[in-house]
Amino acid sequence: MTAHHTLNSSAVPPHSYPEKPSQPTFFDHVRTCLKRSKCLMTGLVLTLSAFGSLQVQAATVSVSNHPMFLLSQAVTEGTPSANQILQAGNVGHHGSISPSDMKAIKDSKFVVWFGPSLESSLTGSLENAPNAIALFDFDAFNRHPLRDVTGAPIKGTLDPHIWLDPENAKAITRALAVIHSHANPEYKATYQANAKKFAQRMDQAVAKVQKTTQKKRPYWAYHDAYQYIENAAQIQLAGSVSTDHHLSPKASQLRWLNEHRPTKQMCLVSQSQPAKGLLAKLQPVKTTIQAEDMSASKDFVSGWQTMAQQISQCIL
Repeated sequence: MTAHHTLNSSAVPPHSYPEKPSQPTFFDHVRTCLKRSKCLMTGLVLTLSAFGSLQVQAATVSVSNHPMFLLSQAVTEGTPSANQILQAGNVGHHGSISPSDMKAIKDSKFVVWFGPSLESSLTGSLENAPNAIALFDFDAFNRHPLRDVTGAPIKGTLDPHIWLDPENAKAITRALAVIHSHANPEYKATYQANAKKFAQRMDQAVAKVQKTTQKKRPYWAYHDAYQYIENAAQIQLAGSVSTDHHLSPKASQLRWLNEHRPTKQMCLVSQSQPAKGLLAKLQPVKTTIQAEDMSASKDFVSGWQTMAQQISQCIL
């Protein structure tokens, strides 16, 4: 059985172990750490059968995209960093990966990614890879459905931008601390301390952002990618220009936005600079450019805080 399949604990029949409960696997520890406010790093047990077919010598951990890399960097501070597969600006929605990336995946002890619903370009290489850990496979994290251009939730869907929720970011670092600790156990005390420090810094950043506002304020998005930052930043989506930042808006949607404008002057949050012709049709409007993958950031907490503060300033 591959490690990917062990994520689904229901695949193991209860009667397979009639005499005593099975020992907790590595993935059980990851799942526990995702749900707990504190994660004890001692005594982690890796079920050998989970990775019995894995023939890897180097204890290299690879992570999928830039937000995952920033969170991993917070965990590995002071130790060797993880390998980043997708470069900043590419969260994995589109495109393909290079032969060198595929080799890096094969040579890594663990490859941590979000999953096919976000990183479709990695699906072919990672969905059945024995060393891959898809975080979306865990029953954890605050999750929200995708929303249509009016802001209404779409049943049966998942908005994959989970890292923008501070609680999710802390949970991801706890999971990464466990994964890195197994790959390089000599640094496990450092990983544990770094994850704890990250949680404290994240809480402080949220407190600073919330100190400047008392109620939720409406905003527009070119493409709805900021849902997970809304609660912490005290903002609320009033509609999107398009279903994808690569697609031009429909005239009917621009008309709908103007007809349902909650305030006279609106803030439009966009991944790139909107066309002047578009902005002319939505006046009065201010804009702020925010890449949901935080591709301009070198540090997750400061990047998150800057994003939240700039959106708030645009709305005011």
